[in-house]
Amino acid sequence: MSSLSKAEVESALQGWTEPTLQTDLVSAGAVKNLSVSGSEVELELELGFPADRYGVELAKQLRKLLLAVPGVDSIKIEMDWTVTAHTTQHGVEPIAGVRNTIAVASAKGGVGKSTVAVNLALALAAEGARVGLLDADIYGPSQPRMLGTDAKPESTDGKSMEPVIGHGIQSMSIGYLIDDDTPMVWRGPMVTQALQQLLRDTRWRDLDYLVIDLPPGTGDIQLTLSQKVPVSGAVVVTTPQDIALIDALKGLRMFEKVQVPVLGLVENMSTHVCSECGHEESIFGHGGGAQMAADNGVELLGELPLDIRIREYADNGNPSVIAEPDSTVAAEFRAIARRTAAKLSQRQRSYAHSFPKIVISND
Repeated sequence: MSSLSKAEVESALQGWTEPTLQTDLVSAGAVKNLSVSGSEVELELELGFPADRYGVELAKQLRKLLLAVPGVDSIKIEMDWTVTAHTTQHGVEPIAGVRNTIAVASAKGGVGKSTVAVNLALALAAEGARVGLLDADIYGPSQPRMLGTDAKPESTDGKSMEPVIGHGIQSMSIGYLIDDDTPMVWRGPMVTQALQQLLRDTRWRDLDYLVIDLPPGTGDIQLTLSQKVPVSGAVVVTTPQDIALIDALKGLRMFEKVQVPVLGLVENMSTHVCSECGHEESIFGHGGGAQMAADNGVELLGELPLDIRIREYADNGNPSVIAEPDSTVAAEFRAIARRTAAKLSQRQRSYAHSFPKIVISND
């Protein structure tokens, strides 16, 4: 009987597509070490996306895969993940205390962008990442309600603000600074300045990801923000409806113009399942997000149902990922978060955080 070779085990790994990365672990560079001794296999993985919760399922799938290789009797798997900083638009200054920024945009109101943003942030945190959420919708801030907190930001030095903590993530919003019924009657330049202050005057604490809930639209404000706020990658939210897809495409094109990579699309309200009879119906059309993703060479990160509980939980300050962590909807949000982080992990790394600033003086 021939002895087991490392090449055989590596071949098995190369022949299996990891669902989150959507490629094999060898090609993704996730295999840090692989050793074979007799019938024993030791596999050390280093993922570029948070996987505290998912790692258990991934290890189970890998054991099943490798035990099917003839000659393998014992498997030891060690898994670690480290989130590194990735590049943003050229010439835009990084944010202190933040490794990566993920912009969530819709280009059209009413498609559930803010609900997706808060659940995305909470899902990343549920996988072990340090996460922040910036509510960039100055005119219609909604994240304070969705996070279930109305605390006022504190300042220890009179110059900067401490982020407000909600469900374990750091957050900042103009909604923390004004009353709920106070309208923001500001022109574009004032809005841009206010957002810059919220972004850079907040003392973010060692974040792996800062999720930015952008205001709807693709006008002057959104374009200016995209040019001044460092963005590692963007997620575009749409519904299957043709009218929403037209605007979502404009959002995608906007990010292309300012050289921000679109990590993928999220199709919200894909289908509705009646809570009484179980009948399923595609109220806003079917397959629009998938078709748009295919036509534009981006990934469809996930499809979310039109579910009354998603709305109720968000309105009550306990989004789905928190309120029903074991539900199908929460699982889909976590899958979307993992795919988003995994797509970002495959992008070019930034070394701006790694090198000191060098100042040349004639003195």
